[in-house]
Amino acid sequence: MDWQADSPELWAYLESLNCGDILSGTVAAIERFGVFVALDDGPDHPTLPGVGFLGIPELSWRRFDDPTDVVQVGQRVACEFLGFDTYNAEARLSLKAMEPDPLQAFADRTVGGQELLGSVERVVPIGVFVDLGGGISGLVPFKEIDGRPAASPAEGFEAGDAMAVVVREVDLQARRVFLSTPESGQRTGRVLPT
Repeated sequence: MDWQADSPELWAYLESLNCGDILSGTVAAIERFGVFVALDDGPDHPTLPGVGFLGIPELSWRRFDDPTDVVQVGQRVACEFLGFDTYNAEARLSLKAMEPDPLQAFADRTVGGQELLGSVERVVPIGVFVDLGGGISGLVPFKEIDGRPAASPAEGFEAGDAMAVVVREVDLQARRVFLSTPESGQRTGRVLPT
């Protein structure tokens, strides 16, 4: 579709937006691939439920199972404008950009070698994911747990169990927290509550 010719008002509106603009609107539709937002100042979209679109990764910093865990149809939202999708003639938006990044906050208050208390979130073939609170979880590879082999069985770990861990690395780029268990007798840092 030639949006510029067929919907000049829509095209002009989208061209007038700048990255970083804060746009408000109402959640118009929720799909498995994202959320459509009817923007307050925008024209109606001729084929989509809204001119604004929130891709799944832009809904929240926190992990969720379904977009309805974050927003509901009819809910008012304020989002940051990321860019103009010329193919679909829609404003790409971010809801999570309106909130501080919890991983950055965690990295700012945490140092390598610091001991924390968390709870077992889930066990995977390579190790144990530990919930550190505030939406942050990290991986303790099996090889870091009492000298177990790298592909050790998950025996002895139940979701919800308390677990002391040591922060080895916070990788902001990859959005990962690497953990180990405290070496016996070598406790460093302080324990933060979960």
